[in-house]
Amino acid sequence: MINSEILKKRTKILSIDIGKLVLELPYNIINKNYSNQITRCSSSVGANYRAACRAKSNADFIYKLKIVEEELDETMFFLELIEEFNPDKKSTIQLLWAEANELLAIFVASINTLKSKQQSSITNRKSKI
Repeated sequence: MINSEILKKRTKILSIDIGKLVLELPYNIINKNYSNQITRCSSSVGANYRAACRAKSNADFIYKLKIVEEELDETMFFLELIEEFNPDKKSTIQLLWAEANELLAIFVASINTLKSKQQSSITNRKSKI
């Protein structure tokens, strides 16, 4: 079982590692634009997960985790684009992509579990009426 502190740490490390990758990229118009995008979306993963941990309700938690899911997917997309233009960074990018994909799987599974529990709770309440 992965707890929230581990996920906070992993999302922060992902953002830091992507920042380090960006600093290593040669300067050109493509890298500049993709670097700006990936820096924003990768750091948003951790920021939004932290916000989810402070959610006011289960519905709020699910909503905020959906934002994390979207930002991770966007991060993976920009990693793919950066790899196309920087094939010399392929091994580093593939490691980052794999971590982002693993985190995405964790968050999607969490969302699905929470939605399932929410639906079960609604069904149980209706059956008691």
